[in-house]
Amino acid sequence: MTASFEVVLEDTIGKLDFDPAELKAKYLAERDKRLRSDGNEQYVEVKGDFSNYVDDPYCEPQEREPVTDHVDVVVIGGGFGGLLMSGRLREAGFDDIRVIEKGGNFGGTWYWNRYPGAMCDVESYCYLPMLEELDYLPKHKYSFAPEIMEHTQNIARFYGLYEKALLQTSVTRMEWSDETSTWTVETDRGDKMTARVVAMANGPLNRPKLPGIPGIDTYTGKTFHTSRWDYDYTGGDNAGDLTGLADKRVAIIGTGATAVQCVPHLGASAKELFVIQRTPSSVDERNNRETPEDFADSLEPGWQQRRMDNFNALVSGGDQDEDLVSDGWTDIFRKLTGIAAKSASRKLGRRLTGAERAELMEMADYRKMSDVRNRAEDTVEDTATADKLKPWYRQFCKRPCFHDEYLPTFNRPNVHLVDTEGKGVDEITETGLVVNGEHIEVDCIIFATGFEVGTSYHRRAGYDIVGRDGELLSEKWANGLRTLHGLQTANFPNAFFLGFTQTAITVNVPHSLNEQAKHVAHILTEVRNRGGSKVEITPVAEQGWVDEMFAKARMGERFRAECTPGYYNNEGQTGNANGFFTGSYGGGPIKFFELLDAWRAAGEFEGCEFS
Repeated sequence: MTASFEVVLEDTIGKLDFDPAELKAKYLAERDKRLRSDGNEQYVEVKGDFSNYVDDPYCEPQEREPVTDHVDVVVIGGGFGGLLMSGRLREAGFDDIRVIEKGGNFGGTWYWNRYPGAMCDVESYCYLPMLEELDYLPKHKYSFAPEIMEHTQNIARFYGLYEKALLQTSVTRMEWSDETSTWTVETDRGDKMTARVVAMANGPLNRPKLPGIPGIDTYTGKTFHTSRWDYDYTGGDNAGDLTGLADKRVAIIGTGATAVQCVPHLGASAKELFVIQRTPSSVDERNNRETPEDFADSLEPGWQQRRMDNFNALVSGGDQDEDLVSDGWTDIFRKLTGIAAKSASRKLGRRLTGAERAELMEMADYRKMSDVRNRAEDTVEDTATADKLKPWYRQFCKRPCFHDEYLPTFNRPNVHLVDTEGKGVDEITETGLVVNGEHIEVDCIIFATGFEVGTSYHRRAGYDIVGRDGELLSEKWANGLRTLHGLQTANFPNAFFLGFTQTAITVNVPHSLNEQAKHVAHILTEVRNRGGSKVEITPVAEQGWVDEMFAKARMGERFRAECTPGYYNNEGQTGNANGFFTGSYGGGPIKFFELLDAWRAAGEFEGCEFS
């Protein structure tokens, strides 16, 4: 006799010690009290009076003469996307490459994010790209920021990218010429060069944002954004020891992934620390450790790609004979995705119905988040504080966090959690903040408020692109992205976009960027093999991909609509045409990578025109 679904459900996730209906009502109530009509407009753009928040505190300005030459390829962005794009082009035999980067060096995210405690939250053997190419193994399972930044610069040296790079430089305009089949690229340093090909690797989260709190421009104390950490003020470095804060009362606004990493160091160093929370993060175990001395002995050629593929399969809901990474990410997905459904199906002796599968996923999610809340309760000594640190939403409403020192920091007598019940800070005064109607005087306010999401591509990039016949990309994409495979758009020949532009969003972002870079290099190699000078996509191919994106995009809309507001659901406005997941291929990364592989293998370059 086969087991009933109710028996299999209990066997799979354990006996329920909660009322699912009550818990869902609690989740929706937590969402409702945080919903705001202004969405992304609640944030202040870092320009004008706030432009200093994007100044580079890590490097002195270097004077140079404007550049007015011609290169074959201009790659915009010196982070992982730009490095992978440049590296794969170098491997394909393209030598005349220039990287333009607004930072003082290569690194992208890891040039800017130098806050104390900064580390990757995806296993470094998967996350740091090109480890085999550089014959390098990270020092820890989860690398710290200085090592990651050094690795990015080693990649740039390995592929000879420094020679023609323009650092401390921001693109201000790009325009295509049909007459010369080239792009003109202008910058804020007076450069006006031409290039046959341009590849944009600006990064999906690159432009800091500030909360639009009344009085934010009246505060007379010290302020900075976590992506522009002021070590001259705080003292210390990535490892902490922030001696400059020993006599300071500090407030940090935001409790997302960045705050989870830097709060322990602030709590250990500041005279007093006030952690201003609107919505608590889900914080599970990290268990970081040094790379074993014999780790390299087990590695065979192609090991990193296999490891990335294994990790990607598991965190995309697929199954693998072995979990090579075996961490918090793969544990979550094993319990909350198709792997659990397959296990339940075997026990049930038949396929799950759609309703049964949805119920299993929901109950497993409730169970997992209950474990996360119990961890806060078991770790934080003060019951009231522990309760405020409990997240009341589904696991993937926000990016899960993993850290072993964040929760214990709230046991320090100098650390105060200031929970705002989802409302945020009331006001900023000359000397501090008003929260829940009470004034808190502080010497320093640190904004851990993240980066722009849900704004237009050209606003986040900082420049517009002029295609054929003067068409502006900002106008073309005003109502949403239009691409083929997320990498090309019609009427913009020889232009490529890397990132979350109708591609697949993955937990391990560099893996996705690497697949995109390989695809672009393949297309440009075909241009060269044909003796051509340019490639562009047809409007028909573009419309076909837009239709495919629309058909797949609806899969997660209901889920995100029930989430507490955040950048994953565009601050509760799920219909935003520029939203974080709006530009994501709904079929998932496994299908997306397979689709690109099949497209290349067919050899027909369907949708592309060469000339």
